[in-house]
Amino acid sequence: MRAVRRRKATGIFSWIGSDGWSARGLVSNGNEPEVEGTLSVQPQANPVKGFEEYFLNLTVENNRRNPWFVEFWEDHFKCQYPNAPRTPYNVNYTRNCTKKERLTKQNTAFEDQLQFVSDAVMAFAYAFRDMHTDLCHGKAGLCDEMKPINGTLLLQYLRHVDFEGLSGDKFKFDKDGDGPARYNIIHFKQIEPGKYKWIRVGKYLEGELRLNMSEIQFKLEHPQPPESVCSLPCEVGQAKKYVEGERCCWHCFNCTPYQIRHPKDETQCMQCERGTLPDETHSMCREVPEEFLRPESGWAIGAMSFSATGMLVTLFVCGVFLKHNDTPVVRASGRELSYVLLSGILLCYLVTFTLIFKPTHIVCGIQRFAAGFCFTVVYAALLTKTNRISRIFNAGSAKRPSFISPRSQLIICSGLISVQILINIVWMIIDPARAMHHYPTMEDNLLVCNNYIDTSYMIAFTYPIILIIVCTIYAILTRKIPEAFNESKHIGLTMYTTCVIWLAFVPLYYGTGSNVALRITSMSVTISLSASVTVVCLFSPKLYIILIRPERNVRPTVRAGRPNPTKSSAITATNASSMIGPVTATTVLTAATCDQNKAIKKHIASTMDCSTQSECYEMEMKERKNGDSLTCISRSTQTTINEKEFVAVVTSNKKSPDVIVSANNMESINNTTTTKRINNNGRIGNGPLSQSDVSL
Repeated sequence: MRAVRRRKATGIFSWIGSDGWSARGLVSNGNEPEVEGTLSVQPQANPVKGFEEYFLNLTVENNRRNPWFVEFWEDHFKCQYPNAPRTPYNVNYTRNCTKKERLTKQNTAFEDQLQFVSDAVMAFAYAFRDMHTDLCHGKAGLCDEMKPINGTLLLQYLRHVDFEGLSGDKFKFDKDGDGPARYNIIHFKQIEPGKYKWIRVGKYLEGELRLNMSEIQFKLEHPQPPESVCSLPCEVGQAKKYVEGERCCWHCFNCTPYQIRHPKDETQCMQCERGTLPDETHSMCREVPEEFLRPESGWAIGAMSFSATGMLVTLFVCGVFLKHNDTPVVRASGRELSYVLLSGILLCYLVTFTLIFKPTHIVCGIQRFAAGFCFTVVYAALLTKTNRISRIFNAGSAKRPSFISPRSQLIICSGLISVQILINIVWMIIDPARAMHHYPTMEDNLLVCNNYIDTSYMIAFTYPIILIIVCTIYAILTRKIPEAFNESKHIGLTMYTTCVIWLAFVPLYYGTGSNVALRITSMSVTISLSASVTVVCLFSPKLYIILIRPERNVRPTVRAGRPNPTKSSAITATNASSMIGPVTATTVLTAATCDQNKAIKKHIASTMDCSTQSECYEMEMKERKNGDSLTCISRSTQTTINEKEFVAVVTSNKKSPDVIVSANNMESINNTTTTKRINNNGRIGNGPLSQSDVSL
């Protein structure tokens, strides 16, 4: 303890004392700060009954049988007993003992271990008694069988003794020859500043240890037990690296945020699999909850609201068209392709609702098929329309263009759509659609369709994009057709806007690869927005005429006027002042060529649309077949007219449905002009001639 004090290591060590020095002043006196907190074991002993009274009554005079008692007396009272020999122990005592000194409880301390001395003596006494009983059979004194004493035999009797000692405790040896293991656990404690005391804090009896931890105080200022280890236990999320050659010493190192300590090897960290994260204790990996675009999310609600509004508008347009199915505006717009177009638009809006369902193999297959198919239906119908317009207005010969009837148009449109169906079928066979978990980061577990995590979804849009490009080219080529034929201009506006939308969608789709919810939402909005553009640009002008300006939804009449003569004029007229004579015709109408390069004159209220030329072809062929007089002569039967001004006079008279042609120089007209006679009302411009007219 003095060495601890010299090295200034007081408080660093925690002492565990054996029964050899526990509770002895030899150890603690003067070294209290160094010994503080010591735990020690002490054999448990009870006072020997009667021994204290016996010992306190002893004096040198009545205890002559103990030769060492005089030395004890001199040391205890610090005096030299009369007539006692000089010894190294009493040489320094100058005071003589008076023989009146007495042992008292106040000046005498007794060892607690006296019980063990008593038990040892009693054990031999009982062993000799048992041996004497067996060998001497009750004879007094030592019999011949006990002369001399056989130590081996005595040991056997000693091992089997069983008695109650003078302290009142039972005593017997165990199988190993040891006495009863009874120990007190004592603790050297600072009761108050500067005051120390040994106290009992527990006991060990018959293999059972009992401790009163509340009484243990290692230091007055720091009552908690000291940590006396080479290395502290590693914290959460740490693994051990043992010091070479030391199994009890190690260094702790941190596992990464996505690792746990290996359950079987505490010296290693183990990486959690994708879709799992370490728990709070970093002892096991737990699954990350799967995420997908839920219908109640903000993205989904916005997309569904937009699509639902578009569906209602589309159904409203369908209802208006069905109600006014036989009106000129609806017939002139091409009813069959218009209904195909509206069906495709409705499918575009419906696709949004499939995109927000929880991904499954079936849902993923429906999404993959529907996303490209709905676009194909829309732009196949638009391409068929623009192609027909282009072929009619850019016809280079007098021969009627082929495949312009409604049935032909539907067949062409169906053929274009079937290409997309074939692409989807082949794609499904080569790479089936399936739902899968996607882990863009360790903290994400996204349930998505397999085509959302790469660029393969663009396969569904490749063919519709081609249709959009071709349709846009046709819209550009037909932009200079007669001014009053607005359908081509509306298609052109639709395609230009669609191209802008798709140019914005493609980089957005590729730029949101890690955010699948945003990628799905952008696709949904793009599909719905493209459908909305088509509805607004193509059908709103027609709805305006049908619902707001119904007076314009009739067969327009020709207003008289005098145009400037031109070689390429298809229709000319003059006012009544230029007529050669009175004319009584119902309507006089020149055949329309619908050639884009032959402009319609501004003095005609409404220009002739392409359906007029188609009707002229059909009427001429029908009348030739039946042998009737021709009321419509197509451009293919018209002979060349000299470059002279001629005038067609148009009047209204129900009684004389005659066709009259006059000219400034009648003799200069070598051939007849193409004319068409129509009862009651003539039409040049949009709208069918009759209920049986062929629509564009």
